[in-house]
Amino acid sequence: MVITANDPKRKSWLEIPKNSDFPIQNIPFGVFLTRDDIITIGTRIGNYAIDLGALHQLGYFEGIPLTDDIFLQDSLNDFIADGRKTWRAVRNRIADIFDITNEALKNNEEHRKVILFTLDEIEMQLPVQVGDYTDFYSSKEHAENVGIMFRGKENALMPNWLHMPVGYHGRSSSIIPSGIPIHRPQGQKLPPGAEKPTFGPSRKVDFELEMAFITTDANQLGEPIPAKDAEEYIFGLVLFNDWSARDIQRWEYVPLGPFLGKNFASSVSPWIVTLDALEPYRTEGPTPVTEQLPYLKTQGKKTFDIHLEVALKPEKDEETIISNSNFKHLYWNMSQQLAHHTINGCPINSGDMMGSGTISGKTPNSYGSMLELSWNGSKPVRLKNGQDRKFIQDNDTVIMRGYCKNTDTRIGFGEVSTKLLPIFKKD
Repeated sequence: MVITANDPKRKSWLEIPKNSDFPIQNIPFGVFLTRDDIITIGTRIGNYAIDLGALHQLGYFEGIPLTDDIFLQDSLNDFIADGRKTWRAVRNRIADIFDITNEALKNNEEHRKVILFTLDEIEMQLPVQVGDYTDFYSSKEHAENVGIMFRGKENALMPNWLHMPVGYHGRSSSIIPSGIPIHRPQGQKLPPGAEKPTFGPSRKVDFELEMAFITTDANQLGEPIPAKDAEEYIFGLVLFNDWSARDIQRWEYVPLGPFLGKNFASSVSPWIVTLDALEPYRTEGPTPVTEQLPYLKTQGKKTFDIHLEVALKPEKDEETIISNSNFKHLYWNMSQQLAHHTINGCPINSGDMMGSGTISGKTPNSYGSMLELSWNGSKPVRLKNGQDRKFIQDNDTVIMRGYCKNTDTRIGFGEVSTKLLPIFKKD
């Protein structure tokens, strides 16, 4: 099925601000609470949220095999489980409905009243019920930077890193949508020179600039997914801030990896941008340094040119852009990550989320964490208000944004914004 929704010449009868992340060529999917306290699945064009449940009930998806309640749910899991053919048909139909040449909905005031919402009339929710969450470690520049800091330049990369997409199974219970504040985590730390750990709040709370992809039902127990087919099972991408407590993490991570240093929160942008929408922005990834095993080899343009930025906003002050990076920097692409994840037959389900790992570039202004930007606190980051930051302070807000742009179109992900509050205390 042709992706007609991506036509760069297509215009909408809805007003769309210049340089909007959400032109008619985007058509992302999300979940929101309406002004009537009804939760629904929707999409966004410009600054309008579109109730797909109402659109479906009013007959606008006639001819597409959808269950009556497919959009009347509190997560996208069932819709994602329907597969790529359905996703593409729905996106194409939405593009047709809101095309400037189509007057069916445009001229129906009663229908528009129940279908269209302004952004101040809705409250975005987590788009999927995350069953399983996996975090990869796929940026060579980030892995090298961290290795140099803690092991020296000669041992920067662990021996396995260039041979497979390193990852770990995380928790899903503390994955939250943009706008939900988090509390400073607490745990055990080993102060420099100490022989015994202490307990208390983390002094090295950090963000990690990542993206995450969301899967559909993909395979049976024991069945690997070949790298060449992996994209058929990836619904789309979100911005992903995988929060970290570096001091807690450093003390606990040997021998079994991150635990309390990572599980207190991960924040996601609320709109899932589909792989179909990203199709015009495909690009080449980094050239492999070593020969890859056959099951990990991919051909062609398997990544996307997604510009990423991180802003830090102290309370009552303006934000400072502290990092500019790009999704294409990742050494291991999504197809390789999914192929490796399933090579031993691990089942992948609808709504599973896979974090990319911190995305850093080659230059200091493209590093994807405070750990790197401040070089573990030795080179504080200067903000517009004159303050310095080694790590994230209480009441700071971290904002991540991402977009793709070529000569024809620009589409984006909006933002994921999270404020760090002091440690949790009961009233």
